[in-house]
Amino acid sequence: MNEEAERLKQRGEPVIHLGIGEPKNKAPINAILNSAAKLNTGDIKYSPTDGILSLKEAIIDYTEENYNRIPDPDNIIVSSGAKQSIFNVLYTLLNPQDEVIILAPYWVSYPEMVKMVQGIPVIVTPEDGGLHPRMKDILQAVGSATKAIIVNSPNNPSGLVFSDEFLKELVEFCEKKSIYLIVDDIYHKLVFDERRPVPCYDFTEKEIDDSKIIVINGISKLYGMTGFRIGWAIAPEKLVRIMTNVQSQTTSCASVILQAAAEGALTGIQSIVESLRLTIENNRNVIMKELEAFNGVKVTKPGGTFYCLPDFSAYHKNSVELSELLLKRALVVTVPGREFGMEGRLRLSYAGSVNDITEGIARIKWVLDPESPNEIYIGNRKCVRDWL
Repeated sequence: MNEEAERLKQRGEPVIHLGIGEPKNKAPINAILNSAAKLNTGDIKYSPTDGILSLKEAIIDYTEENYNRIPDPDNIIVSSGAKQSIFNVLYTLLNPQDEVIILAPYWVSYPEMVKMVQGIPVIVTPEDGGLHPRMKDILQAVGSATKAIIVNSPNNPSGLVFSDEFLKELVEFCEKKSIYLIVDDIYHKLVFDERRPVPCYDFTEKEIDDSKIIVINGISKLYGMTGFRIGWAIAPEKLVRIMTNVQSQTTSCASVILQAAAEGALTGIQSIVESLRLTIENNRNVIMKELEAFNGVKVTKPGGTFYCLPDFSAYHKNSVELSELLLKRALVVTVPGREFGMEGRLRLSYAGSVNDITEGIARIKWVLDPESPNEIYIGNRKCVRDWL
């Protein structure tokens, strides 16, 4: 889908990308200056496999401020993006045929990474047809082979922020049953409606080395630095030692220039995060207004991230075919819900401009809703609907 969209854009077609997974803001100036200063030294060599100490110290301060925990440097490993951090964790934890509980809707890479390390992804879909996970469904899926559970809140692709009650019950269950809880917190501060992000550490009295909680985070989403590819894991020291060995045999280390940029982002002025959050929250309000006025579409209001996962099954049951139709007819890129374990839905991103959001939804209405105007301008071209 993305390849076809790119081909159309190169031809000059007015494509609107509602599948985008990154904010539009510029990288923080302190990140740029810090990386430039490192580059200007000309001393660009290997770093320690688990990350440079000054970045680890910045992560320690960030963790203390946002998670109420003070990790030791040996509890931290810096990787080339949060995705590598998750892969390193799975490679470290899993033996062949070990099971990992994955809560639908889920980020597309979770099941594939589990399978790549010969584990078995066990998909748990809420039996009530909703988007919020339920402990009763998880308990039915847990078995003797369960090694870990992955939780991502705020959630990609739904935008839901899971309830404190659910997270508390999940943490207590994992600690009691010695099941690792992999917490993908890459969106943890992108929450709306004056809600405070609650760290999973709040629900356990155990220290990091004794806990089953593994926290994944990075600079991609909060700072709009997706291209810098720096993430980290906070875990018991014994696991970090193994993850460091895994990383040393794959990518060696993250680039020292990019680590310097990450350090600059974490230690610089943090108003950029709040500015981005407010922009995204406004965009959320815009897309909700448009979708709530869309006949036949059901949508759950997202409490964070920059995604929503509306149900378009009243128009088309097959989300892949629907996504292809919208790109062909309206030049709008969406992501099929099937990729996230939720058929009949589309993931829509509101990380772009307000104009892209409103025009994109208007084009989708024109394609699907017979009560919408029969004519629309796509770019400079007047289009007439002749298929409904």
